[in-house]
Amino acid sequence: MLSYALRRILIVLITLLAASVIVFAVLEIVPGDPARLMLGMNATEDAIAALRQQMGLDQPLIPRYFAWIGGLLTGDFGRSYTYSVPVIDLVRDRLVVSLPLAVMALFLSTAIALPVGIFSAARRGTAADTGVMAATQLGIAIPNFWFALLLVYVFAVALRWVPAGGFPGWDAGLWTALSALLLPAIALALPQAAILARVTRSALLDVMSEDYIRTARAKGLPANAVLWRHALRNALIPVLTILGLQFSFLLAGTIIIENVFYLPGLGRLVFQAITQRDLIVVESVVVLLVATVVIVNFLVDLAYAWADPRLRRR
Repeated sequence: MLSYALRRILIVLITLLAASVIVFAVLEIVPGDPARLMLGMNATEDAIAALRQQMGLDQPLIPRYFAWIGGLLTGDFGRSYTYSVPVIDLVRDRLVVSLPLAVMALFLSTAIALPVGIFSAARRGTAADTGVMAATQLGIAIPNFWFALLLVYVFAVALRWVPAGGFPGWDAGLWTALSALLLPAIALALPQAAILARVTRSALLDVMSEDYIRTARAKGLPANAVLWRHALRNALIPVLTILGLQFSFLLAGTIIIENVFYLPGLGRLVFQAITQRDLIVVESVVVLLVATVVIVNFLVDLAYAWADPRLRRR
């Protein structure tokens, strides 16, 4: 297991290095002069030269890249041009919203999808299975921003059970903060739960057609014992894959939902930084999100090895 983990760590490091080069090239080389892009076409040459010097853009490209990487490794993400504060402070303030939101959405998605997928697989071909598949197809087809607006109208405007938007902060109390994140978490979770439920059902049905499952049934094991003790663990590989991808999506892909609910999270920060042409914030947050995705996928790989010992032997 240790050698397997070390190999995966090496792949993670290579991936992060390649991703940093791509992000740096896309945001600081491809657009041309970042200082001119940030200040706009009507900026004077003196203002552009001053900003270029302030951001270190007058330095050669390769030393600039290594200085940027060194800053990231030491927690120095640079200084926001728009807000005039360190980018790490902006990220820290937004992460306390986006991370709990992603965790809540992933918990809701998993809590809904796994029982539904197992229920559907155990009743393959029945009316209940058909109904579940129809419901999951509907969940996949509905855009999450439209579903978010529907939730706001029903539970915030009509019933007034939860706030329609905004985030009061964790200082306002645990329940108050969680209630502000509840509707966004549901809006993010249900479409993902529909995908995960279909993957769970499909993986279980594939495993239950294997020879060792037929052998277990021939020995007289009850259907529930065959499902839970033999089939479910062997069906976890594709389920873990989707869970890893979903967490990455939920953390990095919340731009629309956070704007619908006016949540001060990472997604809204990136959106505002793009509209304000604050390339320093965009660059740092994108690299942070890429690193999160890569690390989550690394943890999923370790979960693969736990679920399937054949991977460790290979």
